[in-house]
Amino acid sequence: MDKTNVMRVLDRAKIGYQAHFYDGSDGKIDGVSVADKVGLPAVMVYKTLVTRAHGGGLLVFVIPVEKELDLKKAAKAAAVKSVEMLRQSELLPQTGYIHGGCSPIGMKKSFPTYIDKSAEHLAGMAVSAGKIGAQVELAPVDLLRMTGGKMADLTA
Repeated sequence: MDKTNVMRVLDRAKIGYQAHFYDGSDGKIDGVSVADKVGLPAVMVYKTLVTRAHGGGLLVFVIPVEKELDLKKAAKAAAVKSVEMLRQSELLPQTGYIHGGCSPIGMKKSFPTYIDKSAEHLAGMAVSAGKIGAQVELAPVDLLRMTGGKMADLTA
């Protein structure tokens, strides 16, 4: 499979990563299915969620695929009154990514990004490579650096 934009961004930044490709044609693109398909434990695979803060700005949260985003914890981490999930119809125009292929790396604009603290003890974590069928595995410290992100307690 060809390199994705996310992979090219990482290459330009000289950030090491391992690409993982999978077949999404069966429609099973939820995080746990993706973890199985790429042969990684689910605790290493993270999903990227985009929210709208009270007041309008977008915020990005990266959490384990088996967990749910706690909206109160997310708002606290971002120091905003509240957050709500971005409508799926807004995802592509706002980020350049489609549902199921949203990566915290290489969005159209840079948004404040928060990574669940569960990643801080991992040697590697996988996130979408920017399209369905591709993941990149990289060190959490490198993801923090690429996104300007912060670690936070984000899940219930």
